[in-house]
Amino acid sequence: MELFDFSILRDLRKKANLNIADVSAESGVAASVISKLERNRTRAELDTLYRLARVFGITAAELLNLAEARISHPLKATEHRSEDFLFEEINYKNIRCLHGKAPEGAAVSRPKIHRDDYELCWVLSGRLRITLPSERYELAAGQSLQFDALLEHTYLALSDCEILILHIRKEKRF
Repeated sequence: MELFDFSILRDLRKKANLNIADVSAESGVAASVISKLERNRTRAELDTLYRLARVFGITAAELLNLAEARISHPLKATEHRSEDFLFEEINYKNIRCLHGKAPEGAAVSRPKIHRDDYELCWVLSGRLRITLPSERYELAAGQSLQFDALLEHTYLALSDCEILILHIRKEKRF
């Protein structure tokens, strides 16, 4: 099993409307090497990856990440209750998705401790009140609110409601 699939180079090249000769001229990497990399017939040295990545405006680390990553990553949702809300949840490295349903009057007054994420709540149906330390919002179907998930917050269903909550990882700050 190969650790890296550099056929991604072909995808990047085509997206940029470049041919192998263009990439070769811009990077200084021989066209034959680029062709072999795109077909996974050779391995690249770090300097080669660095020069190729610059052609596409990305870093060598980003190119490696693209070559290492699968095209898709299927998961099955898990179900849990948080006070009066029922959630289906899917977790990926950079995002946590929660699909919730609650009857009128249901509340979550102490959401689980969150990582340093952004939280986005989108009301799919019904009405929901979100209370933050110094703000309060009443959202109807089709409305959303984004805030820092580390802030203390509560949810109250003002009517039967269905919501989608996304926890989006913040980029490293330092």
